[in-house]
Amino acid sequence: MLCQRLSTRCCCMDKLVTVNPWAELRRLTAARIALGRSGVSQPTAPQLEFQLAHARARDAVHLALDVAALGEALSVASGLPCVSLHSAAPDRHTYLQRPDLGRQLNAASRDTLASTATATATATAPPAASAAAGATATTVEPRSTTPAASAGASGAARYDLALVVADGLSALAIEQNAAPFIRALMARLSEEQWRLAPIAIVQQGRVAIGDDIAHLLHAQAVVVLIGERPGLSSPDSMGLYLTWAPRPGLTDASRNCISNVRPEGLTWEAAAFKLHYLLSESRRRQLSGVALKDETASESANLEAPRRNFLLE
Repeated sequence: MLCQRLSTRCCCMDKLVTVNPWAELRRLTAARIALGRSGVSQPTAPQLEFQLAHARARDAVHLALDVAALGEALSVASGLPCVSLHSAAPDRHTYLQRPDLGRQLNAASRDTLASTATATATATAPPAASAAAGATATTVEPRSTTPAASAGASGAARYDLALVVADGLSALAIEQNAAPFIRALMARLSEEQWRLAPIAIVQQGRVAIGDDIAHLLHAQAVVVLIGERPGLSSPDSMGLYLTWAPRPGLTDASRNCISNVRPEGLTWEAAAFKLHYLLSESRRRQLSGVALKDETASESANLEAPRRNFLLE
């Protein structure tokens, strides 16, 4: 006898699915575990959910980055100007097939960056004075009046830190996470003196392109925010890569990575907490990569846990 209930999940369907004994563990993870079975097959609902997740992951890979909207959001979040750049990969198809081109700037972007660096090298007044004179501010030093360093000496650092935002393999991750994360990071950097370069927004970029950009800007360190390869439960995951003394040709051994930055993974505040620690240690010890370890405790233990009073225990 057929069930007459007009619903997406009727009682007859429930009887056809054998529940997995681990089903209770599903509340602890987004991983596809304990899906149950229908005979020897996967139930229809989990199969359709899998196909939807796969479609979302593919869409995230091919989604074009809205540079104008992102630039506006980043400027509001950071108080810094943004410069739009492009890798040597002319389009998404080439980017996916030629990872090497995603690590290099195209000729037009190199010229743009060179012009930006030349213009900002002459900004020897504090940011407030430059803004009053109508100049484009390219260094923001929260709670600091130290002027930008002159570029007169060859190789002299003009900036302490360059921030590079690249679409990577998920523009969705950048559009959803970059601005709120940078806002959280700036709240921590504002307590210290950091000379910050204009934020570089890169289309069709990979991690190593940050080394080239920071080297051209004469920055002591670079942090690359990039969309990570979409997973079937996380099409919006952003990664952070820190490099001290960036220059072309460095390998991943010279970088520190913070992964899975998103509300359902490592939160923006927690990621900012970890990155601020790594930035501070990197500048103090003049290194990054395998020689620099994340020795922070968990964000919740440091910031969110209630303070304990041993007198009441």
